[in-house]
Amino acid sequence: MEQKKLTTASGIPYSQNENSMSAGERGPLLLQDFILHEKMAHFNRERIPERVVHAKGTAAFGTLTVTNDITQYTKAKIFSKVGNSCRLLLRFSTVGGEKGSADSERDPRGFALKFYTEDGNWDLVGNNTPVFFVKDPKKFGDFIHTQKRDPRTNLKSPTMMWDFWSLNPESLHQVLILMSDRGTPFSYRHLHGFGSHTFSMINANTERVWVKFHIKTAQGIRNFNGPEASEMRGIDPDHAQRDMIEAIDRKDFPKWHMKIQVMTQEQANTFPYNPFDLTKVWPHGDFPLIDVGEIELNENPKNYFAEVEQAAFAPAHVVDGIGYSPDKMLQGRILSYPDAHRYRLGVNYEQIPVNRCPYMTNNYERDGRMRVDGNGEDSPNYFPNSFDNIVPDPSYTEPPLPLDSAIGDWYDRNGANDNDHYTQPGILFRKVMTDDEKKNTIANIVGAMSGISGPKRDEIINRQLCHWFRADIGLGMAIAQGLGVAVDEKSMSHATE
Repeated sequence: MEQKKLTTASGIPYSQNENSMSAGERGPLLLQDFILHEKMAHFNRERIPERVVHAKGTAAFGTLTVTNDITQYTKAKIFSKVGNSCRLLLRFSTVGGEKGSADSERDPRGFALKFYTEDGNWDLVGNNTPVFFVKDPKKFGDFIHTQKRDPRTNLKSPTMMWDFWSLNPESLHQVLILMSDRGTPFSYRHLHGFGSHTFSMINANTERVWVKFHIKTAQGIRNFNGPEASEMRGIDPDHAQRDMIEAIDRKDFPKWHMKIQVMTQEQANTFPYNPFDLTKVWPHGDFPLIDVGEIELNENPKNYFAEVEQAAFAPAHVVDGIGYSPDKMLQGRILSYPDAHRYRLGVNYEQIPVNRCPYMTNNYERDGRMRVDGNGEDSPNYFPNSFDNIVPDPSYTEPPLPLDSAIGDWYDRNGANDNDHYTQPGILFRKVMTDDEKKNTIANIVGAMSGISGPKRDEIINRQLCHWFRADIGLGMAIAQGLGVAVDEKSMSHATE
């Protein structure tokens, strides 16, 4: 087959389609990487009017109440004293399906929180898993395409999914979780939430630590197995949404416990993995969970469109005392999420009541479609000026972020010490899963991979089997047996090298 040059829509060839330009191998991304912006901006505009991902979901209002003192880590006002509380909105969703898809599909679940704090709205936008399929945002649109519909048949395609996963071993950790019963939660009330990314906290002494957020369900984990999930799709495709609404209506208010993991820069320097790699977890034995507060959902939206469909969450929205990290996927989402909202809801999406900060805001943004707040009336629309007293507050300045390199380049996302995609999935399968969970996970994987078809079927299956073998020999053997693939000792040895 004749090879063709990869080009932009304007015909300009480019060489890097998987690695984003960063300041150092693990550093933050550079704005000048036009291809990253081109890919993500185009991806955000592919479908209207529903969300490109997380299209189907439900949400409820509630409160966060602080139960433990974490002021040694953060100066965020919400955490300034035990007993503080703020209103919040929590939206749950499936990821890959359309608005009419079933709630019990095998899919990660979105877990997006909007905290209405006195220092502005803080959005913590994650999933019900602590990791993700890819670690560089340049790969995100390609991955989501494989979870959508085949461009020829307009059908979901196991071949597309497994072809991508088998070519991207960094996905293995998340794929294993997805193929377990955690990929088919019984309801939104019975799942954990994770910020997933590494974030930072800054205290009153301008000391920075790295953090991960964990939101643990107080109702206990409850999942469907594969056959139960399939059955529920035919019984009630809106089961999870109905369960949440009815629970709150009967005042059975669901609760979650917010916790954090904390890592110092010194610990980050010696951590065996890149601590900002979204495909990895921080072991709880080394970085134990620290209690923060309790979340309760106690109010259903009065109008789904106004308060759920128009809700817009963005990891870019952090408040004083909480910051970003060099996590490349987080850096990409900082750009991409607000851009998606401006396209889907309009440039003034933050004036929509569900997204509006309940406290005073002051800025010089003006005009644009659907401006509904008086547009600044007769106040100046430029800064600096001689007529108002709006000034920047230097007390909100973050401490400088040291970089590990001043060299901008397209660093391989799987460079030295960042290319172990098998140890953590292997530990998850061997040491975390129960025997029943292992059995169900193997059955789910065999069922999903059995859908691979076409002339590349055997190539894709064998490539993916190599990943399963590298994670765990027993897991690989069980999947191979389930697929009817004969594995001899020589090929197994080669697969695990």
